[in-house]
Amino acid sequence: MYVAELAAPLVFRLTEMPNEDPAPGEVQVRVESVGICGSDLHAYKEGQVGGMPNVYPMVLGHEPSGIVVKTGAGVTGIAAGDRGFFEPALYCYHCEFCMSGRHNVCANIRFLSNPNHPGFFREFVNLPVTNFVPLPASVSFDAATLAEPLAVAVHSLRLASISMGETVAVIGAGPIGLLTIASLRAAGASRIWAVEPLAHRRELALAMGAHAALAPEEAVAEILHATGQRGVDCAIDCCAGADTVPQAIRLTRNAGRVALTGIHSTPTFTVDASGMRRKEITLFNVRRSNHETHMAIDLLIAHPDWFAPLVTHTRPLDQIGEAFDLTSHYRDGVGKMVIRP
Repeated sequence: MYVAELAAPLVFRLTEMPNEDPAPGEVQVRVESVGICGSDLHAYKEGQVGGMPNVYPMVLGHEPSGIVVKTGAGVTGIAAGDRGFFEPALYCYHCEFCMSGRHNVCANIRFLSNPNHPGFFREFVNLPVTNFVPLPASVSFDAATLAEPLAVAVHSLRLASISMGETVAVIGAGPIGLLTIASLRAAGASRIWAVEPLAHRRELALAMGAHAALAPEEAVAEILHATGQRGVDCAIDCCAGADTVPQAIRLTRNAGRVALTGIHSTPTFTVDASGMRRKEITLFNVRRSNHETHMAIDLLIAHPDWFAPLVTHTRPLDQIGEAFDLTSHYRDGVGKMVIRP
């Protein structure tokens, strides 16, 4: 099978690898579509993700969908030809965190696309059957790549306890920010502001449910004015820029919440500790998702028109280098780039 390896920063190469049969309890899937995630771009450009350095060569990609081609011994209820989304996280199921329902912080987690655990930028993958989530025919393979990041967005809302009627500012209108906006729309947020420097992403934010989309330099004054100087109930930082956490704190009301969904490029970042203390703001750190995939797929089924604007570009596997270059430089109005192995 063909595999796209990241061989060095900014360098992909296409290689061939053997395709082994699935083990007992596994399914072999043919990967039809894989989204490029912001964390993939960190690995591609910076040689690390969230303080975890790359180990070359490595296979990225953790937003996959496709078709079952073989089943291993003992697998029932799933057959060749079944369409599905593939969970990229492999949990141990026996540590204290898994046992308490916090699988996303499993002590022994293996995440496909991390170093030494190849991801989905390849033609075939063998997976535990528990990582296969059936997909109805009404959801395209490209749209299904949104399930993983949408589950992260849903998790951020659950973690920050977003209630119907609340006001929210979303900082950063990349794919995860746009999916957060759509999730807030589903949750019944009364007003959603998107804060984003790129004009084409501000337009996407409005198309996906934001009530207003502002450039960063005008956001604080505009949002405080619109809320009578109160601030929003919650700010969700999907950008993780150099000054976005202090901005989130300024935007948020007294006793409000700030959720950090984006991954910073540096191990430390600036926080307005005095402002956060004076307002008694609660800070939430978002770690992927935790049992929200089925909810994400239900949203994709129920509201396909909400998510249709997001997937703007596709490329075959042998053009993955060009796809990453275009996406990392935000060219050609790119929203979500999908690779089709």
